[in-house]
Amino acid sequence: MLEVFSVILIIYVVVGTVIAITSRKYGIKSTSDYFIGSYRLGTFLSAMTYAATTYSAFMMVGLVGLTYATGVGALGFELAYLVATVALLTIFSRRVWGMARERRWVSPSEMLSDLYNSKLLGSLVAITYFIALIPYTSAQIIGIGTLLESLGLNYVLGIIIATSLVLIWTVIAGLWSVATTDAYQGILMTSASIMFLWLTLTKLPTTDLNIVINTLDNVGITGLTPFWSFNTFLAYTLPWVFFAVTNPQVVQRIYMPANEKALKKMITYFSIYGFLYTIIVVIIGLLARVLTEFKVIPFISYRDYVTPTLILTLDPIPASIIIISIIAAAVSTANSIILSVTSSIIRDFYESRLRVSSREVLVVSNAVVITLTLITALIAYLRPGFIVEMSVLSSVILLPLAPITIISWLGVKDLKSLRYGAITALICGASIAIYNALIYGPVRAFLTTVLGIPISLWVLITSTSILVMNYVIVTHRRRPQITLGSK
Repeated sequence: MLEVFSVILIIYVVVGTVIAITSRKYGIKSTSDYFIGSYRLGTFLSAMTYAATTYSAFMMVGLVGLTYATGVGALGFELAYLVATVALLTIFSRRVWGMARERRWVSPSEMLSDLYNSKLLGSLVAITYFIALIPYTSAQIIGIGTLLESLGLNYVLGIIIATSLVLIWTVIAGLWSVATTDAYQGILMTSASIMFLWLTLTKLPTTDLNIVINTLDNVGITGLTPFWSFNTFLAYTLPWVFFAVTNPQVVQRIYMPANEKALKKMITYFSIYGFLYTIIVVIIGLLARVLTEFKVIPFISYRDYVTPTLILTLDPIPASIIIISIIAAAVSTANSIILSVTSSIIRDFYESRLRVSSREVLVVSNAVVITLTLITALIAYLRPGFIVEMSVLSSVILLPLAPITIISWLGVKDLKSLRYGAITALICGASIAIYNALIYGPVRAFLTTVLGIPISLWVLITSTSILVMNYVIVTHRRRPQITLGSK
């Protein structure tokens, strides 16, 4: 197994590196080239980099295990994200895409800074990205390390492999190497998931679908299990409903398509990819539970080990390909996040404040990429929390950006007058999330309720209320005052 895995891993790395090096032909002369490909991505690259960036190790490791342990409620949780994302992209993407070109945005924090005419807001958003996305990126590295560990390999080896690939495939050509390797990895992810589903099906001791469904019914995971209470479902779902407007790595991808046709097809292809990938992953989780009930595999109490346990039952070649596809999913998400967060740091704290050459900016950009990658590797080594909660907790911290971003995309006039409300909303909302994460840890903070309301909803209510109050006050002040005796 180890020999076969090593050979396939080497092939994966070599092919990906060749693709990344080849992408340098597109040219890297400025931060616009390095971070967003100078708005030149075609339909295929746009769709695949959006999909590969979005769907990570969380799917094949985290969601399979979550489905195995808690039932089909996991499908509702994940489909809620997909439907919300497609809806938000359909409503706002064309407007945002056009403004990005007109105003020459590179980073999402720069976008908010420009729209609200506040450099302070842009700086705070960049800092929030940095803080929030450390656990999300670390979750990708944790996924790889956990997978290799469960297969009898070293957890640290997984961290080293993931960190090296993220660094190499980001530094070589910036967004171009990230996008092209995303396309390569996205194809690998879907192909391997289909193969994994088929091989799992062949392990069922029966081909009678009714028996399979009855088995799941008897376990009690075909409906809403006790785990999926309303508050738990809300806690899981709410942060991801707004994922498309709060997470910089996906917001930034709205800027990138070369034309409107590529933008529209990006949304369509991503929708198809996301739906199929989600269904496949959830079915694998349910089938794994069936195999447990038929004593084909033992009961797995630690849900992140469900996928590794299934993989161990396969022949070396398909098992190795599936493992590599999970590594690909994690790497494609991690390098996209790191590149996006770096763009915010560079644009808001360096390039906009100093007169520096393009060469100097690119050198500093690579330095920030390296620093952020090493920090996420260190967090991954400490291994805090489940992969699923780690991922969603990051979006809880980013939730205050939902009302701030959506209001700016709606075309509200004179956003400058709302800049202090936006700053306050961001600080208060993020502080609530970070405080609870520090006090309770990622898992408890994620599921804890206050007055029967999940922390994520408190974050959203607080930030939205502050921004709305600011808008009402500003609107009231602008109304003409009518006094007695006036004509």
